[in-house]
Amino acid sequence: MVDFICLEARLVVELDGEPHATRREYDARRDAYLRAQGWRVIRFQNESFLQAPTSVCEAITVACA
Repeated sequence: MVDFICLEARLVVELDGEPHATRREYDARRDAYLRAQGWRVIRFQNESFLQAPTSVCEAITVACA
């Protein structure tokens, strides 16, 4: 399961909180699998979204272009 997905852009957006600090290898394998299936994956720390949501949204918009 992914946090957010844009089917049209084949883009997966993940928001990573504290649990992801101990799951880096799992996340890397999962990202590699998704990329092998033709998806682009971008990740943001939860704090980034909470502190600068406009910047995160702009980065997502750029990734969709």
